Amino acid sequence: MANPARSDARVLALAGPTASGKSAAALALARAHGAEIISVDSALVYRGMDIGTAKPSAAERAAVPHHLIDIRDPLHPYSAAEFAADARRLIGDIHARGKPALLVGGTMLYFKALLHGLDAMPPADPQVRAQLEARAAAEGWPSLHAELARVDPQAALRLAPNDAQRIQRALEVFRLTGQPLSSFHRTKAPGTDEENTMALFSLEPRDRAWLHERIARRFDAMLESGFLDEVRALRSRGDLSADLPSMRCVGYRQAWEMLDAQQALGLDARQAPRPFPMARLRESGIAATRQLAKRQLTWLRGMRKRRVIACDAPDAAEQLLRQAGPLL
Repeated sequence: MANPARSDARVLALAGPTASGKSAAALALARAHGAEIISVDSALVYRGMDIGTAKPSAAERAAVPHHLIDIRDPLHPYSAAEFAADARRLIGDIHARGKPALLVGGTMLYFKALLHGLDAMPPADPQVRAQLEARAAAEGWPSLHAELARVDPQAALRLAPNDAQRIQRALEVFRLTGQPLSSFHRTKAPGTDEENTMALFSLEPRDRAWLHERIARRFDAMLESGFLDEVRALRSRGDLSADLPSMRCVGYRQAWEMLDAQQALGLDARQAPRPFPMARLRESGIAATRQLAKRQLTWLRGMRKRRVIACDAPDAAEQLLRQAGPLL
């Protein structure tokens, strides 16, 4: 257990793509060493988004203290800069209690913000966004993705050709600043020393098919647990929209878009809405989650100090406990 009097107290981080087994591994590690978990997940911060985020259960959160979960209403965004400030404060609080801090999640921009800091990026510009949306409507997002590959190949490499939100933001930043979005992400801010005191472990599959199978199984379990009803309940509030960061989370975005399409079909046909195409939602949700996992792995490969553990190895949990345990 960490000693608050020590000046060399370390922080352990566990990263990895979605469905790689981070939550279960983190719980085992935290229980073994009395650690408190700080969530590094941009979806878990939102209240009312439980099924689609695979949020830790009430029992799991009672067994091990979790932080930065259910801290925002879905109407209010939460930035990487806010995360970095909150995480640093929580690390200090946890160490003051004499416990180890364990950061766990797959939002790589949050890790980057904490480890290296982020330059202040320009705010959204409605006029530039409208111009980009008009071009996308006429040419398609893959055409804008090709343009992004010319001005910011590093960002384009991480993004799918139809990832409208991120392509739009990357092109917007380039138009407003003349600099690629990736240049902001790699700039180290002064005073960010976490990289020297944080041990970063990464759960990464040797066989991508293993991860794809787990993604499909988890999405099926979400659907069976009432994920679509969860999205319907969020829509019924009346104050949320598909443009909010919360509703752009993987799974939620696909469900929202399909509910929009279903509603439009029902209204246009002047009849009761048709049965919801669950197979189509399953296909689009799994595909989007696979793309997310691919982006996460690309980010991770750029983290040179990470210690990789093959999450598809039979003894992955034992390896993590053996290698990470002594650091806590």
